[in-house]
Amino acid sequence: MADWDKRFVALADHIARWSKDPSTQVGCVVVGPDREIRSTGFNGFPRGIEDTAERLDDRDQKYPLVCHAEENAIMHAARIGVALKGCIAYVTWPPCTRCARSLIQAGVREVIYPDGLEIPERWQEDFHLSSVMFAEAGVITRTV
Repeated sequence: MADWDKRFVALADHIARWSKDPSTQVGCVVVGPDREIRSTGFNGFPRGIEDTAERLDDRDQKYPLVCHAEENAIMHAARIGVALKGCIAYVTWPPCTRCARSLIQAGVREVIYPDGLEIPERWQEDFHLSSVMFAEAGVITRTV
């Protein structure tokens, strides 16, 4: 499975590059039990919300508007009527608590992200809490 894991993480990395966020690009690929791609997402503003440089360069404007990659993948699946229960989410960054909640509620059974990432100090506590949430909910987390 490791080769497939690496392929899907690489695909998530490719999709992350579609983000217009100048500071952080995150991608997510949600894969079903037969290795079929169920949904994808990257961080960005909701449909119809203009992603101007003024908004993207100002964190106070950007953060309330932006959808995280995992959220976008989940919402896209809901929009097209695709279930994510029992799926694996491949992401380019450890999920935050906001996304952990959503992945757990969507029924994702496993979350995989790259090994060896340098996590900024401002995110470390949040990512730790996410890992606690995943463990308690029975969601497997792995790095590749």
